[in-house]
Amino acid sequence: MKHLGIKEIQKIIPHRHPFLLVDYIEDYEPGEYAVGYKCVTYREDFFAGHFPQEPVMPGVLIVEALAQVGAVAVLMQEENKGKLGYFGGIKNCKFRRKVVPGDKLKLESRIIRQKGPLVIGEAVASVDGEVAVKAELSLMIGKAETDD
Repeated sequence: MKHLGIKEIQKIIPHRHPFLLVDYIEDYEPGEYAVGYKCVTYREDFFAGHFPQEPVMPGVLIVEALAQVGAVAVLMQEENKGKLGYFGGIKNCKFRRKVVPGDKLKLESRIIRQKGPLVIGEAVASVDGEVAVKAELSLMIGKAETDD
């Protein structure tokens, strides 16, 4: 298995706190899949305003975390290094379980199709083997705009 720590992840995708939603990558194969984790703590910025009496991680942020893991898999390909992965779409998204402080969220993204800059992947987020979110996500690979 290949591992990536937070510093290596930050070299691949541009997200930073508070929007970097992946703590580490446990395994990956460039252009095929990545498996990462988000250790959910009560100190997350979103808990202050999202159901403060019963803290629940927003579903859209779980989907974003899945997309970030998928982007790591795609942007590790030699031809995509230095590029960005923009959200292209979300299909068949199902929320099955709450994610709360103390959960270790497993994020799995597997690339199922790639045609040019369009990448489609199957993504599953789970806690202790119980599925929290399942979706088909698409990313568009593009160059970052510069201020030159």
